Amino acid sequence: MNFLWNVLELFMHGLDRSVTVAALLGLARYNLRNHRIMGTVLIKKPAIDPRYTEFKLSIRESKIHQRGVYAEEPIPARRKVIEYTGERISRRETKRRGDGPVTYLFTLDDYWTLDGAFGGSGAEIINHSCDPNLRSMNTKGHILYMSKRAIRRGEELTVDYRFDKDIERVECHCGAKNCRGVINLLK
Repeated sequence: MNFLWNVLELFMHGLDRSVTVAALLGLARYNLRNHRIMGTVLIKKPAIDPRYTEFKLSIRESKIHQRGVYAEEPIPARRKVIEYTGERISRRETKRRGDGPVTYLFTLDDYWTLDGAFGGSGAEIINHSCDPNLRSMNTKGHILYMSKRAIRRGEELTVDYRFDKDIERVECHCGAKNCRGVINLLK
């Protein structure tokens, strides 16, 4: 019974299929209670999922932070650009996964968070800027990134992460003229 429960937990948490198949075949015993899934892992092969975007986008090197998302065609102002997707996790799990230098977590409400490291649309790669060209919009449990202004082909897409002022300050490297110096809100 314990073995079946572990297999069920593997499916629920969307772990690597090879681990799940091995568990199903009885080739490996995998106790999820001793394993911590962290949202701090770097996404090895980030990609834009075309099901969640309205425009042609690409991922490449960024001057702001590691990789970024770029417009491969002009994007008009006030248009949905991409939806932020990922595994829906509880507050408790968010605290567990939130430790570390890299996370792909987006808070939906007081209880739920999306972890873009698992099932992300590519929007999780969009970098912060204090002068962003996108804004986030929470609509019926969906996070949509909308263009604030017209975006040129080849321009990096950015959004203001608006980290809470009361959490640990995170240094900003956006390079905007009006850069706050931190990703956190100042007030």
